[in-house]
Amino acid sequence: MSVPCPIVLPVSDQQLFPAELADLFEDGAGARTLSVPLPAGRLVNTDEGDGPPGLWMTKEAAAAGLWVEVHAEHHRSGLWPLLLEALHDDEEFRPWGSGELSLKRVTSPDLHDPADVLIDWWDEYAHSDDTTAPFQRWPGLAPGKPPAIDPDEVACEYATRLQSWSPSMRLGLIAADRGADALAAAGWTGPLNHTNDTGEIVTVLRSWEDRFGVRVVGASFADLYLSVAAPPATLEEAIHVAAEHFAFCPDNIWQNSHPHTLIGYAERLVKRTSWSFWWD
Repeated sequence: MSVPCPIVLPVSDQQLFPAELADLFEDGAGARTLSVPLPAGRLVNTDEGDGPPGLWMTKEAAAAGLWVEVHAEHHRSGLWPLLLEALHDDEEFRPWGSGELSLKRVTSPDLHDPADVLIDWWDEYAHSDDTTAPFQRWPGLAPGKPPAIDPDEVACEYATRLQSWSPSMRLGLIAADRGADALAAAGWTGPLNHTNDTGEIVTVLRSWEDRFGVRVVGASFADLYLSVAAPPATLEEAIHVAAEHFAFCPDNIWQNSHPHTLIGYAERLVKRTSWSFWWD
């Protein structure tokens, strides 16, 4: 069932930006507005503890539909919503509640090229022709295509599904221009065993946003949840995308796919409007 994003009505001058959230921005609230009533929450500092907070997080599970409402106002609030999941329902709500976040591990995504990042990872991990067939060498970036559906509408639908599957998810708000950048701004280090620089992850996600209509919807300790408005439509297209996924997160093929091959994994990507990743 399609879940359209809500229509955003004009905001009156009397509707102010929550003072606590202004601390997420270097320039404070500025002209930003947010009309969505928020539940109780708190700012979360990174491991370094000496910089601005990485995000604001609800103290309890997010109400159904809250992600959708806040996302609809991103253009005027500057806040990107993330559905946050804890590590094995940890009482501290790790890594978010415990502040296991690090801005020092994040270089600027602008310093990286997605094609260069992915080929470096491919060369490091693609050691078995049986796994990566039909590709022995890096095939290059998969061609993108215009989405037939509004990417934000697909994101709203996926967020609704995620919350129904994992009702304990909390809502995080991050000062970011786009979803990919929210992970860097929060200091998320989920792929630490794959790369110790989340900036590399973000530059690939930016490219997927542009080529496949991807939106970053949620994250956990080492999991990432994306909506996809322009997924591969054929197995041939999917195999090319699967090569990028292997470079980006080899564990998706090595551990989360049966058979553990690029082709077997690609079969699951055809027309699939959500991608998830897990780094061991």
